[in-house]
Formats: sequence, structure tokens, C-alpha cells
Amino acid sequence: MGISDEFKKFGAKQKNIQWSVSAFNDKDELVVSIWGHQPLLVFNKESRIQIYKDKVSRWSGLGNQEFRKNIEIAYLKNLKVRPIITLSKNFEEILKGIDGSQFKNTFNAKLNWVGIVKLWDGENFIIEFVEEKT
Repeated sequence: MGISDEFKKFGAKQKNIQWSVSAFNDKDELVVSIWGHQPLLVFNKESRIQIYKDKVSRWSGLGNQEFRKNIEIAYLKNLKVRPIITLSKNFEEILKGIDGSQFKNTFNAKLNWVGIVKLWDGENFIIEFVEEKT
């Protein structure tokens, strides 16, 4: 499935399917597409927390501008964050700054993960996710 289908699983609609990597749903949760590769996403076995650390200057464009606004809102309002895990065979190139949208990527909405933005300083961000108990 494509990224738009994964956003729909959370009840969120991208402003632009070509570049939006974040959107709010009707529950006031921020839905984000994040890379599922280390070193950006790391699982802490002791705490059972998935920790995503990244910086927004790693990419540019309209999706970046939208993401900056959305993550700031989620951080200031302490909103829940829902992840779509994105994987790419070209991740090493993406880490070097190559635009990841040009590669064939896979997307997986983690419906049972819920997170919170732990750090946002206008450049760096950390989102911590836990498995939601149902």
C-alpha cells in the first residue's frame, strides 16, 4: 500500500500526497511518516520504548515546512503522535541527504503505537513510542 493509504488508517489526510509526511487526524493526533531504520529509530529493550531521533535540516521542501509546523503544535500541546514506519533499501543514501521520495519505499501504519514529542528545538526532535495496551 502507498503512504496515503497508511495515513487513512489513522483517519488523517495529507494536504499533498506528493510531499506531506505529517497530518492531523480528527482525534487531534499527529500522524507522521518516520524512517524505521537505525540509527534514527531505536528500540530500548529495558523500557520497551521505540525512540525516534532526527533533525529537520536533513531534508527540505514543502513537506519539511509542513512537518516543522505540525511537530511544533504537537510538542506545545502535548498531543499524541501516531507513526507510519517507512523503510527503504536506499536508506544509506537517504541518511546522506538524498531525497527519499525518489526511491521505492514501503509504508506500515503502526496502529498499536502511540507516542509523544519529547524534544523539539526547531531543528532536532525526539519522539518516544510505546505499544498501546488494548
